Amino acid sequence: MSLRVLIVAEHASAQYGGEAALPLQYYRILRKRGISAWMVVHERTRAELSQLFPQDRNIIYVADTIWHRILWQLHRFLPQRLFYFTVGMVMRLLTQLKQRQIIRDLLQKERIDIIHQPIPVSPKEPSMIFGMGVPVVIGPMNGGMDYPPGFKEMQKPVVNLIIDVGRSLSNFVHHIIPGKRQAALLLVANHRTRQALPQSASKRVIELVENGVNLSLWQRSASAAPKPLSATMHYVFVGRLVDWKAVDLLLIAFQQAASIVPMSLTVIGDGAMKHELEQKAQELNLLAPEMYQSGKVFFTGWLPQKECSNLLQSFDALVLPSLLECGGAVVLEAMAKGLPVIATNWGGPADYIDRSCGILIDPSSRDALSKILPTQW
Repeated sequence: MSLRVLIVAEHASAQYGGEAALPLQYYRILRKRGISAWMVVHERTRAELSQLFPQDRNIIYVADTIWHRILWQLHRFLPQRLFYFTVGMVMRLLTQLKQRQIIRDLLQKERIDIIHQPIPVSPKEPSMIFGMGVPVVIGPMNGGMDYPPGFKEMQKPVVNLIIDVGRSLSNFVHHIIPGKRQAALLLVANHRTRQALPQSASKRVIELVENGVNLSLWQRSASAAPKPLSATMHYVFVGRLVDWKAVDLLLIAFQQAASIVPMSLTVIGDGAMKHELEQKAQELNLLAPEMYQSGKVFFTGWLPQKECSNLLQSFDALVLPSLLECGGAVVLEAMAKGLPVIATNWGGPADYIDRSCGILIDPSSRDALSKILPTQW
């Protein structure tokens, strides 16, 4: 008899990107392999999942409470990272409280054998998924990161203080909310994340690389025509447009490097800083109305994964100047498409890149990162 698996997550989405893609891919693969699987997620991703899995009765959605809506209003007043680790965490725990009753009903009705909670990936965040009567697996988690020493100013001192206090109190919190203490197994992506687990967490821990690549999507097409040789290097960035991705520094680096050798830059993605970054590119006289213009930057906005994958093959290299990248799935996806990668030597990308497939730049200072784009290969 095959295992009957329940996936519990805040989101399951390719559009949200990052960690939200993990439960989506796990559910897709389990279904493809004929394994009985269910998933309980927030209704924010209902529209996307309904398109991917039409009339799927094994996906159950959790709606916002009035407390979710009240707490969400605070995101306008708090720095993004501080909101995520404080108010955002409370909202996620409220979602898990609602999920608990759904899980209990599913356990009785569907005879679930095991529960998997793949996100949130933070090793410090508590889990409300405990006491269910079946084994609970949490992870793979990935985290325990701070900004590089040369970029401490990226975060206000009060934000650093609150995050440090929260981390120091994590053992106490995990005694009150014992999901990670009672888990049958904790999965961590690397040694750094293992060290970041609360001391009271379960000692049953396995290291498992968090990121993977869907090779049915992210693979260089054998039938694609060879890219014509060109004197212009075409770079691409893919990711959310948020401050820690350091796209503002990438624009400065591009302006400097493009004054020496012909190159273009395409920025694929959306986020809170999109308008600000487009304005900065305009001020630097870099903004272009279309891709591949030498000395110019083009912003595509968000693209579906299939379109992004097809487009990636037309570039020469991916550049990822992120300063707080725990994983970096985009690095693996780019390499699966045959692209070399230029990234910061910090966090996840440093686990994947060596001289055979790319270049790592030490993020020791803003000046160092402003030279992330080489003027020769």
